[in-house]
Amino acid sequence: MSWFKRDKPEATVPRGDESERHIRTEGLWQKCEGCRQIIWKKEFDTQWNVCPKCGNHGRLDAVQRLKLLMDEGAYDEFDAGLTSSDPLGFVDSKPYRERLERMREATNLSDALISAAGKLEGRPVHICSMEPRFIGGSMGCVVGEKIARSIERSISQRTPLIIVSASGGARMQEGAISLMQMAKISAALMRLDEARLPYISLLTDPTTGGVTASYAMLGDLNIAEPGALIGFAGPRVIEQTIRQKLPEGFQRSEFLLKHGMLDAVVPRLELKSYIARALHLLQD
Repeated sequence: MSWFKRDKPEATVPRGDESERHIRTEGLWQKCEGCRQIIWKKEFDTQWNVCPKCGNHGRLDAVQRLKLLMDEGAYDEFDAGLTSSDPLGFVDSKPYRERLERMREATNLSDALISAAGKLEGRPVHICSMEPRFIGGSMGCVVGEKIARSIERSISQRTPLIIVSASGGARMQEGAISLMQMAKISAALMRLDEARLPYISLLTDPTTGGVTASYAMLGDLNIAEPGALIGFAGPRVIEQTIRQKLPEGFQRSEFLLKHGMLDAVVPRLELKSYIARALHLLQD
């Protein structure tokens, strides 16, 4: 067994920058939250964050949503400079103004929604796309104002409206002012309905709280992505309140469809063509 104890020759690999001696793989792979498989990230990107193995729908940001739905990913943005004035001077673990500033730097957005206009399979549309990374996609006065203005533009230009919801609900840092946006948007949507213009509501993961209780469920057509969490209070809050175990899949889009609260559950890669067909039936 002398060969087992024999000293090994020193490595002849030249020593240099340690980072150059290793293959850099950080950021090349991503774990699916559904099947927990490790997938090449480029596959996720080309499939708009839909897992190629199990079909789980990962989250998209507001810009990705617009690029998914708009022809050639091109759109014109409106009201990009609107920002909250911090009407309550709210402070929790940090001042609200500071929280807003950090969110603007992190997302490169003024608030939790992008209001845009473009074409969807050749048809002019207005789309409001919510950004879940901006304070949980919460609805404050800026989100409400942007949606209301988008509705008014839809009416004046005779174009359909699409709202992509991804939100934790009303923004607590703006108190009752955020809750007022529910009535404000609902009233504006009534004017859109009186103008005989279609409104399609797309609910994504998650859509909860005051957003669900107002404009997210007021569409002429309410559709959702597979597996999206949709509800008012969260399932854990409901279980603790009623002290009962909730049914399997409760508050997921498939559960809501089964119980008549949605019109359709549409896979992400089919959304654009589905909405185009729906607008053809609703408007032409």
